[in-house]
Amino acid sequence: MRLSSPTPPPAGKLARDLTLAHAVLYGLGITIGAGIYVLVGLAAGRSGMHAPLAFVLAALVMGFSAATFAELGTRLPVAASEAAYVEEAFRRRRLALAVGLLSVATSVVSAATISAGAAGYIAVFLPLPGPVLIAGAILVMGAIAMRATVQSVGFAGAMTIVEVAGLAVIVAAGLTHPDIVTRLPEMTAGLGSGLVWAGIGSTALLAVFAFIGFEHLVNISEEMKDQRRTLPRALFATLGLTAVLYALVVWIAVVAVPPQDLAASGAPLALVFERLTGWPFAVMSAVAVAATLNGLIVNMIIIGRVLYGLADRGQLPAILARVHPRSQAPVVATAVGVALILVLALAIPLAGLADLASKGTILIFVIVNVALVRIKLREKRPPEGVFVCPIWVPVCGVLANLGLLAADFAAQP
Repeated sequence: MRLSSPTPPPAGKLARDLTLAHAVLYGLGITIGAGIYVLVGLAAGRSGMHAPLAFVLAALVMGFSAATFAELGTRLPVAASEAAYVEEAFRRRRLALAVGLLSVATSVVSAATISAGAAGYIAVFLPLPGPVLIAGAILVMGAIAMRATVQSVGFAGAMTIVEVAGLAVIVAAGLTHPDIVTRLPEMTAGLGSGLVWAGIGSTALLAVFAFIGFEHLVNISEEMKDQRRTLPRALFATLGLTAVLYALVVWIAVVAVPPQDLAASGAPLALVFERLTGWPFAVMSAVAVAATLNGLIVNMIIIGRVLYGLADRGQLPAILARVHPRSQAPVVATAVGVALILVLALAIPLAGLADLASKGTILIFVIVNVALVRIKLREKRPPEGVFVCPIWVPVCGVLANLGLLAADFAAQP
């Protein structure tokens, strides 16, 4: 079907400036973060040479939810998307508000946690007290996040290129390793064993957290030039590119460095980087600074858009729905998000909160998949021009994400 050209937004609404390139870079920036720099060691410790398969399995699980978000995002291309989907499916404003606030809470916790990591890497180059570095990183990134969306997302895209380049250097160096191909049979050895698959499943539960973030593309869908074409492509491109990059990096890591050494290292990818290139640790530290600051700014963008979307629908104070007359960015909502991150990062212990945020995100996935099932069961045919997935896709999304929560519960001591 031929879709009509997108129309400019009315005054007081978000600007529609984002292209597919902007969206994919934003998606990669929010998905590929500091987590992969740590998860490699944990994954290697659990699954050894089978670790890359766990990342592939995690990507397949996330694929169900990606299709669900693609359909709902083209049906309702608005900020605070998850809340809008729940309200559309269940007609319960309080439940929708709760889901929206849960999305904000998980992003605030993630950003606060990332800010602490950013301070640690920045300290390699700028030896100042931790709280000063944390506050500085949050305030500087907050100022950028409050600029016009095309500028803030463009900045995040540039940082994404830096962090992906760091991983690309590892991949490029790893592909020249003499054992990178000859040891491939080790990845599939023993797959007939239930014990091996139990290890892969446990690692997939861990690896899925490295993919969380792609779904936040729906929260900037209102600002895309052509939401119905751009959003599905951006979601699947982000997930696919991330899966390929992760699988390559993890395979190269376990070939270049024995899995037990990776598991024992506090900076496993830095160890891999040094083994493969011989370059100093400070180089990877600089890449990690870019990765953590990027994670910080994209979470701020998300928080601002969710708060704006909730206020725009009358579920939060109207002041949060104000946009700057020139940049058309939700500066008030973004400023509130920056303040929340600053308070949490400086005043509250963060131990254990990041894991809680991940569980909250998976719970949102379950609710969103259920919302699409309910919408599909209620209507005779989908609206014209939207991305459509079969009903079994969100059903599998519900089951897969509940399975992850169940597996995590069962794995607790």
